[in-house]
Amino acid sequence: MSIPHFLVHSPKDNVGVVVVEGLRAGTEMLGVITETDTTLKLTAQHDIPIGHKVALKVLGAGDTVIKYGEDIGRMVGAAGEGEHVHVHNLKTKRW
Repeated sequence: MSIPHFLVHSPKDNVGVVVVEGLRAGTEMLGVITETDTTLKLTAQHDIPIGHKVALKVLGAGDTVIKYGEDIGRMVGAAGEGEHVHVHNLKTKRW
């Protein structure tokens, strides 16, 4: 297996975390779901910094974001599959 570009913790997740430096738009990314040791592929639609999230499916404003199998917040802007998810389009539900 090649080195993954992003990791997904749970099959329930709708975002993954980029684990490589310098990920550029257009990259055919390999992802690993760690709970099941299965792989998936996505195309990066944006440059995404290491440690930031990537949408695994289309997420609209108001959608719940799931990471680690848990609700981590809601989308305040849209993100398509393979797009960058971070503070510009994701907010906590705590405040």
